[in-house]
Amino acid sequence: MPEPVADLWIQIAEGFYVDAQFPNCIGALDGKHIRVKKPPHSGSRYFNYKQYFSVVLMALADSKYKFIIVDIGAYGSTADARIFSTSRMGVRLQANQLALPEPRLLPGSTGPPAPFVIVADEGFALTPHVMRPFPRRNLTDSRRIFNYRLSRARRYVECAFGILSHKWRVLLSSLQMAPDNATKVIQACVILHNFVRIHDGSSEVDDFEAGLDQTLHGRPGSAGLAVRALYEEYFSSPEGALPWQMDVVHGRL
Repeated sequence: MPEPVADLWIQIAEGFYVDAQFPNCIGALDGKHIRVKKPPHSGSRYFNYKQYFSVVLMALADSKYKFIIVDIGAYGSTADARIFSTSRMGVRLQANQLALPEPRLLPGSTGPPAPFVIVADEGFALTPHVMRPFPRRNLTDSRRIFNYRLSRARRYVECAFGILSHKWRVLLSSLQMAPDNATKVIQACVILHNFVRIHDGSSEVDDFEAGLDQTLHGRPGSAGLAVRALYEEYFSSPEGALPWQMDVVHGRL
């Protein structure tokens, strides 16, 4: 996979704005457990919360269901947030080494400029460049709208995983090989997936459009809260909200 540069990040962000109406979004992040045969003498390291042995495919996807950056091979017992924070992708994002574009104004707003962000679920920490939903308890209308819009953007990585597994069906069963070899098989499937997405269009996508459940995990930091508040204000304003969402805000629905 080519290493993303600023121009590619901007192109991805434009795709998310057109397809999901979520501005300044440079990717949807999530992890997928790939079932493997229990490695000898591995104890419970590969045994995940779903009660089977696995390695984790951590992936960042764009709005065309292509994978931008992946990390493959983490123990199935490890939480997604920890896998991401210790992966090369997470470390470089934290160190601001991913060539992200400079913050820019949200469409229709007068400021301040908002950073480019990755959208993820509640299992990930909130940071200036990783956006997660608000807790489901005691949601205001504007926060409910924000969660809806974030979920629309985040579903692309879920759909990308579904397309990957149903196109390369070896991933639907347990990989009967050592974890190192399983990692190579998954890498090959990811590369082939991107090749097919580029050359084969999007006819297979509709079956994987789905809403996502949201739950509460972790406690966000102040910098991430400030960024999320900026997006919340944007999505609940006339410039950022869809017509029916403004009806929700004004109590007409």
